[in-house]
Amino acid sequence: MKVTATPIRSFVFLFLSFIILLSSVQQTQAQFDTATVLGTVNDQTGAAVPNVAVTLKNIQTGTSATVQTDENGSYQFLNVKIGTYRVSAERQGFTTALADNVIATVNARQRVDLTLQTGSVSETVVITGSAQLLETDTSERGQIISREQIVNLPLNGRAYADLALLSPGVRKSNLNNPGSGGRDASFNVNGLRSSLNNFILDGVDNNSYGTSNQGFSNQVVQPSPDAVAEFKVQTNNYSAEFGRAGGAVINTSIRSGTNEFRGTAYDFIRNTSLNATGFFKPRNNVKPTLIQNQFGLTFGGPVIIPKLYSGKDRTFFFVDYEGYRRIRKELGFATLPSLEQRQGIFRNAQGQPIPIRNPYRLNDPSSVYNNGVIPQDQITPFARRVLADLPATNRTGTGSLGISENFENLPRSEFFNDKGDVKIDHNFNERMTLFARGSMRKVNNFEAPTILGPSGGDSNANVRVLNQQFALGFTYSVTASSVLDVRLGISRTEAGKTPPGIGGGSIRELYGITGLTDDPSVGGGLNTQSIGGYTTLGRQPSNPQYQNPTAVNPRFNYSFLFGRHSLKTGYEYQSINTEIEDFHPKYGQDNYGGQFSRPAGVATNTANASLYNFADFLFGARSN
Repeated sequence: MKVTATPIRSFVFLFLSFIILLSSVQQTQAQFDTATVLGTVNDQTGAAVPNVAVTLKNIQTGTSATVQTDENGSYQFLNVKIGTYRVSAERQGFTTALADNVIATVNARQRVDLTLQTGSVSETVVITGSAQLLETDTSERGQIISREQIVNLPLNGRAYADLALLSPGVRKSNLNNPGSGGRDASFNVNGLRSSLNNFILDGVDNNSYGTSNQGFSNQVVQPSPDAVAEFKVQTNNYSAEFGRAGGAVINTSIRSGTNEFRGTAYDFIRNTSLNATGFFKPRNNVKPTLIQNQFGLTFGGPVIIPKLYSGKDRTFFFVDYEGYRRIRKELGFATLPSLEQRQGIFRNAQGQPIPIRNPYRLNDPSSVYNNGVIPQDQITPFARRVLADLPATNRTGTGSLGISENFENLPRSEFFNDKGDVKIDHNFNERMTLFARGSMRKVNNFEAPTILGPSGGDSNANVRVLNQQFALGFTYSVTASSVLDVRLGISRTEAGKTPPGIGGGSIRELYGITGLTDDPSVGGGLNTQSIGGYTTLGRQPSNPQYQNPTAVNPRFNYSFLFGRHSLKTGYEYQSINTEIEDFHPKYGQDNYGGQFSRPAGVATNTANASLYNFADFLFGARSN
């Protein structure tokens, strides 16, 4: 039976659901990356005091807001920006109660209860311990990582998201391995995959939607630790507005300017002279090179245009920049054919010749070379050209044939990274505020393969990343008990990699191989040659590649007080469009693993299997 819901029934169902929701809600969370400051004002006997003027003042920026307590003596400040505040309460017939250094953190509900004493309003009583350390007005589970922790705790690589590991239930993901291949901000929460976390920056979506590893991060914007005001890792029971994530919600806020000009400059240095050689010592006792500088600056304050405008208490700016320069020579090993094997001479582990068969002349008895030597005219020109461009082996190999890891190299890789943010905050009045932020990051890396030259190239090689994000936030206090908060985030990523020989001579021009594209955006150099038992020659099979997602994320929240309840409703829209070039191998891949050159009747020998695979390569006998 087919059931059809009419529009009227659907509307009635949604309306009743909304009424039931409102009747059951007792409290809501703070909005986006802001906080709520609430509390109760009582007299000395413990009775609630209504109609008390409660003022919340930001100590750094000088901005303030005032509300009146209700008949229950309760008050709430919605949408409070993170920072340090002073809370004061005044009413005729009582002294002024003052709570200093009240800290509002990301997405917190900070309770500050005040007690009024009989006296003159001109008298001030400073109340200590009024701000509760335990957050009892919400059931969410999470942990605040403060600015002091972000700046002062040691971070190898200065990725602020690594501090999420301080939270219970969070472990480092295997995707975030050391080296360039590590994916930033990858950690498992509550046993779930790292892709199930939700990153929010200044109240807008900051998730990286590229499924390939170019960009090497789960975030679009990866702010410097010196640019982060604080962030909160919410692992359970978070508000419905933070859906879409079964893991954690990482809610981060970029710093804002204050009434004072403040700035920092830094340079973190790692150098070869300060490093140990490592467990595997290279040939000639050469220490691997590592030269790394991570430098930057931050600066913020009021916007002041001499003789034209003073932004104190109104308009503030904050800018930051961080550069990363790393030059590394990392010891790598490869398994290459010996010089004897490249000439078509094959011997087993005891030095005795092994018989080789020409797989293209099965019915010719003379096609079996019992002396283990392939005639030079039977070796393809393609194989000769590829082998001629290979370096000679330079170390004693291991394994039964003595050829495993018979080559070592210290190739030079370069990692250049520049990123920064610009943020403007403006207070129109006590009821209306606005902020805008622009962020950008550019990456230009060269990740060198162990085997250099035309026949090498099995690495990411040239990695290019561009991250851009624009964030806009508008907050308006509609009434003394209601707030509208609107955010807009636009993110764009261009991230991809290209092999070393791209755009150069095509495989047809260089090697005489036809049937593959001559398009310079794809072709160039040697394609992937995979020989069983040896290191892959030619380019990486997944190269070139890119994924370029663009995300548009408008959202709004409307919060209001209803008696002793605080309620919130909101809407979020997200559009994600991704340009993808991610099918492989687009430049072809040859595999040699069939052992077609092993004569009939010769028993399969694991030790000799790689030799027959290489003989297949010399004959041009691909397995696929």
